[in-house]
Amino acid sequence: MNVVWEELAAGFPEAEAMARITVRLIVAMIFGAVIGIQRERAGKPAGLRTHMLVALGAAVFVIASGEFGMNPDSISRVIQGLVTGIGFLGAGAILKLYDKRAVEGLTTAAGIWMTAALGVAVGLGRFGLALVATLLAWMTLSLVRQMEHILNRGARKSEEDTISSED
Repeated sequence: MNVVWEELAAGFPEAEAMARITVRLIVAMIFGAVIGIQRERAGKPAGLRTHMLVALGAAVFVIASGEFGMNPDSISRVIQGLVTGIGFLGAGAILKLYDKRAVEGLTTAAGIWMTAALGVAVGLGRFGLALVATLLAWMTLSLVRQMEHILNRGARKSEEDTISSED
């Protein structure tokens, strides 16, 4: 029984390190939630929980690698594998609609990829980078979308004016 307890307890760092790890994981979840809430409000399939889990998972991979004592080169390889894996997850969100001749899900895939990057940054302890990137990603998804609608309305009106003048 003592061996079991020792094995279970061996995975826990000292209190200070555990606090640092916990803060990083919570911050990763919060930053993922910011992106996830925006996607949820936009009615996209990858919403709040997905983005929180992607950010949390990315942070866990990076933190676990560092806590295991891997050198920066090894952690770099972990991040490379993570980026590749997230690419496959994002690819699953992309649909080609043959009847509409359109591709959907690219922004969702990019959002998942970005959320993983936020988790990596937080896992590495780069909170400032992750915060600025979160704000820029949110602005891109929210504000730029509104600008696109305005521009597209203007383009449609321009096309309608051209068509009516040709009649």
